[in-house]
Amino acid sequence: MTTRTLNTPATSDIGYLTWRIANRNQNLEVGDFLTIGRDPSNHIVVEDAYASIKHARVERKPQGFLLRDLRSRNGTYLNGARIFEALLNDGDRIRIGQTDLFFAWTKQNDSPGLLLASKNPYWQKQLDKLPSIAQAPYAVLLTGPSGTGKDILAQNLHRLSSRKNGPFVSVNCSALSESLVESELFGHVRGSFTGATGDRKGAFEAARGGTLFLDEIGDLPLPLQPKLLRALENNQIRAVGSDRNTETDVRIIAATHHELRRLVSQERFRADLYFRLHVIQVQTPCLRDRMEDFDDLFYTFAKQMRVRFSHGAIQKLKTHTWPGNIRELKNVVARGKAYADGGEITEEQVPQLIDVINESDFPMEGFRPSRSVIKEIELEMIKSRLIANHGNQRKTALDLGMPKSTLHDRIKVFGIDVEKLLA
Repeated sequence: MTTRTLNTPATSDIGYLTWRIANRNQNLEVGDFLTIGRDPSNHIVVEDAYASIKHARVERKPQGFLLRDLRSRNGTYLNGARIFEALLNDGDRIRIGQTDLFFAWTKQNDSPGLLLASKNPYWQKQLDKLPSIAQAPYAVLLTGPSGTGKDILAQNLHRLSSRKNGPFVSVNCSALSESLVESELFGHVRGSFTGATGDRKGAFEAARGGTLFLDEIGDLPLPLQPKLLRALENNQIRAVGSDRNTETDVRIIAATHHELRRLVSQERFRADLYFRLHVIQVQTPCLRDRMEDFDDLFYTFAKQMRVRFSHGAIQKLKTHTWPGNIRELKNVVARGKAYADGGEITEEQVPQLIDVINESDFPMEGFRPSRSVIKEIELEMIKSRLIANHGNQRKTALDLGMPKSTLHDRIKVFGIDVEKLLA
């Protein structure tokens, strides 16, 4: 069991904005106020054709930091919602034109929030929903292949929730033996079994007032599933060896790389527990389905590890299928750090960094079709906006949150005949 307390103050006298320029993370303390826009006179200058000359302002108020739109042409967005003015919270995402900035009360050296923005229109629309999902009190099920960042999503949901001042407790259900899972989840009392030399809080108690993240929930042993179900339904737990129940106070986020419906049909996962967890679902895409984000992800890891890759090496990496997803990309950059020995990774060295693995060795448990599903949704989004905008590609690109050149490429890739579409 891993307990991570992601406590953040309700307000702070100091605020920071983090954004990205030329694949480098930038940080700036807000101070009393700052402005954001295209003009060089702004505190934060964004070279973005969709941003206004003076686009937005952030200023310190007695109740916190206030974000205000300065009558911009395309609007200012906070966590996906257009605003005129709004108070900022730790972890908020601000969109100015096509540029994302992240607000925090502490300086973000590694900027994990930047991994929660995407240039893929489908995935960005899912990310835009995170703040409203976080504020809902219901269980969230995070699905998708291994290595796609479900743990980062879980932490961000906690930061954006009303429970952000409580602890974030993570339990990897696949890393515990059947005999230990019950104690890890519910705790035990002294003398309840051999080795129980004292009372011990379980994950439910450790996460009181916060969020309990049940990672790899699909690997939870079948005999333990009814006990977890009862805890979720009754909001009560009983420690191993105890004769009394304890009220719980947690928000549940579960994650799995398995297709739980298939496990239910195979009677390896209880249907009633599945429906209890499956209130809100977020499915993370494979890296190969969001290659628009490759550069940002790659340069974030490369900067963190202080390793340089040649242009040819980076282009070679882009031809890889990435069955291990973002986790594999991070590992490859880490190997590059070890191999580089202070120099630069060349194209010839790339094969030494990548595991050449048959993708059949990576069973996707029902997620293999995700590419076609995501592409179909993206295709329908583009077609619907083209129709609504009477074929105007500039307006369509603006609606979809992508540069016009990217939309033009999508239309070519999908083979969309705009004239026939409007006929």
